[in-house]
Amino acid sequence: MKLDAVAGGELIVIGENIHTTRALRRKGKSIVENSGIEAVAYTDSTGAQRHLPVPDSFKERQEYQQGQIKHVMIAVKIAMAGGDGSDEALTYLRQLVDKQIRVKADFLDLNVDEISWKLEEQKAAINWLVTTIQGMTKLPLSIDSSNVEVIATGLEAYDSAAIRPLLNSASLERIEALDLAQEHNARVVVTAAGGSGMPNGAEERVQNASRMVDAALAKGFTLGDLFIDPLVFPTSVDKVFGLHCLNAIRGLRKKYGPEIHITGGVSNASFGIPGRKLINEVFLILSVEAGADGGIIDPVLSNPVEVFGMDRDSNAYQMAEDVILGRDEFCQKYIRAWRKGEIGEAR
Repeated sequence: MKLDAVAGGELIVIGENIHTTRALRRKGKSIVENSGIEAVAYTDSTGAQRHLPVPDSFKERQEYQQGQIKHVMIAVKIAMAGGDGSDEALTYLRQLVDKQIRVKADFLDLNVDEISWKLEEQKAAINWLVTTIQGMTKLPLSIDSSNVEVIATGLEAYDSAAIRPLLNSASLERIEALDLAQEHNARVVVTAAGGSGMPNGAEERVQNASRMVDAALAKGFTLGDLFIDPLVFPTSVDKVFGLHCLNAIRGLRKKYGPEIHITGGVSNASFGIPGRKLINEVFLILSVEAGADGGIIDPVLSNPVEVFGMDRDSNAYQMAEDVILGRDEFCQKYIRAWRKGEIGEAR
């Protein structure tokens, strides 16, 4: 995505909307009753109003009982099964793709980890999803999973002759994923995770990520093939987590220069905090200022063109920045203001 606010003029957007983790609130405006059936209301790619029914089998799931509807999971499962409702489910998935295309996402990240706890069912789902989504778009896909076998299955289903995929991700915990990326001519996200756990502080992030970069370069990857994920942790857990990540971005950009890419799961910053959209958007701005040239984001909810036009003098922006930079202990001021309805859009 071309964006003047970013150094170099380009922000690499990895759209995260086709994840089986994605959820809508049951009491939210998107969930309606259609002909007596609970459904997700949406607008398809032609502008028509449509409804994706929520099957009774999903109403027995824990997340449904807790007030969430895993809408992408529903669409994938119905479409994979074929039969009644499969056309509607495919239409739903297509509009998720088309919306991200319209806001100029650069990659579409696919993740099916929550489709099932059974590995074989995860592998069947990623195989189906990669084949299906690649038939809907010319954009490259990012194959994302916590399990290397699932990633391998997704890459095997991917037609890399059309355009190179992105493997998300390789780390010191699973360095063999670099061989997988090489085998399938994929670019690769390398993370700052350690060999046996998460990093502690900015320096450890830089050290871990550097070991991954060195390993990738030794295998013949170029800096331009690599996307470093310094690992974004929730700022609600510890006030220093935002600074750790931002300082790691600065260190990595200084070390490797402009050719390498720096990204990250931006929405992780806001876990446990109300008004997550604002926190995510301010974190994206701050990470780009620190040296990132991309992010794994919801580009439909937070269109980067609008994000980087945000009023940085607004009360909303300043309070979100205080949270991320550790100036608001336990996010108390931000949460209190949010509860009072004092935090609006920073536009």
